[in-house]
Amino acid sequence: MNLTYFAIRALMFPLSLLPFKGIHFAGNALGSLAYHVMKKYRKRALSNLSLAQDLKIKDLKKTAKGAFKNLAITCLEYPKFSRLKNTKKVIHCENPSTAAEIINQGKGVVFFCGHQANWELLFIEGTQRMPGVAIGRPIKNLSLYKWVVSIREKFGGTIIEPKQAIKEGLRALKKGKFLGIVGDQGMPESSYAFDFFGRRAWTTPSPAILAYRTNCPIIVAMIKREKGKYFIHYSDPIWPDLEKTMDHEIKRMMKESLTVLEDDIRKRPEQWLWQHNRWKQETPVNVYYRYRWDSILIIVPKDFDPKELATFRVIYPQAFMTILAPYEMDIPLSDVEIIRYKTSKELYLQDYRFKLVFNFTRESGLKKHFLALSAFHVLDLNALKKAAFEHALPNDSFSLLLKKALTRPNTLWKKDAK
Repeated sequence: MNLTYFAIRALMFPLSLLPFKGIHFAGNALGSLAYHVMKKYRKRALSNLSLAQDLKIKDLKKTAKGAFKNLAITCLEYPKFSRLKNTKKVIHCENPSTAAEIINQGKGVVFFCGHQANWELLFIEGTQRMPGVAIGRPIKNLSLYKWVVSIREKFGGTIIEPKQAIKEGLRALKKGKFLGIVGDQGMPESSYAFDFFGRRAWTTPSPAILAYRTNCPIIVAMIKREKGKYFIHYSDPIWPDLEKTMDHEIKRMMKESLTVLEDDIRKRPEQWLWQHNRWKQETPVNVYYRYRWDSILIIVPKDFDPKELATFRVIYPQAFMTILAPYEMDIPLSDVEIIRYKTSKELYLQDYRFKLVFNFTRESGLKKHFLALSAFHVLDLNALKKAAFEHALPNDSFSLLLKKALTRPNTLWKKDAK
């Protein structure tokens, strides 16, 4: 780990000596290269952009490539900000009084933000004006993480780990500090889901819980990169109504916060982290990691028994599921999207949403087609048998074969096998 750390620091040190224009030029070049080379993350970005159904994008690939450039610039800026003693020439907060007035009254503020532009700068800039803490998730390379934390804390702020979030967050807010939470990650284990760009997204409710328990407001902190500089803007405070129940207020406050963030992302979608699976739907309880995707396409022929489709919903209870079926077939599921086809040509959808495709037709060209879009796996009956070979038996039903191929050897299929 230390060798990796020293190698990264040595390679990135020259960047700390470059002007920001030079870093951004290098970031744009590196991001463009990464878009073409990093197939896994390119597929994620294109799929996620397609899943955002309320987001109107004219050029999907251009926006995805822009997201890679944005992320590359953010990564390359770490050594620069590690050495920079004054950020005023680079970062400007357009309305600092929105939060300052509340902090000056001795009350805390929950800053809710997303992975926009260089999101690290929200905390770096904020702690130069106000006392604050933020939640940071550790990475495996501890040496590298300590360096990142030292950059975040260089102006007096404190980074707390997620396991301490509630306890330390409450303590900070009660002391009149701000608490920063990057809250746009997909969290299928959460019990709260809110529409994000028109599609269900599981979200941590911790910003609203902490705001309600301390009677502090949530302020959405947004950041944009423009002509090599950064501009921060705060939303109006979203105050809890303590006369309403906590559950009611969690839903209201989170919905309002996410709507503000969503509206701002819509203005500059290329400056958001589309490489992250924001719309994760399934927890890791049953399905193997390699087959655990949020958007699934199932292609069935005329002779397929539609009753078998029910098993897919058992395996993927939350996933966004699309059935590509003949016009005359009656689909027994009500919570799926159904696309009808007449000819084999209509099977070749030009749709980047689908990360996992099941093809039960004899159209072999579909595998190459969907893998060239955003699919990570295109599985037919033979592929399922191969995936389930360790546990499969000759008399297994189609339903049991699916479960053995896609899920861990647990009660989901062992119960059926008895």
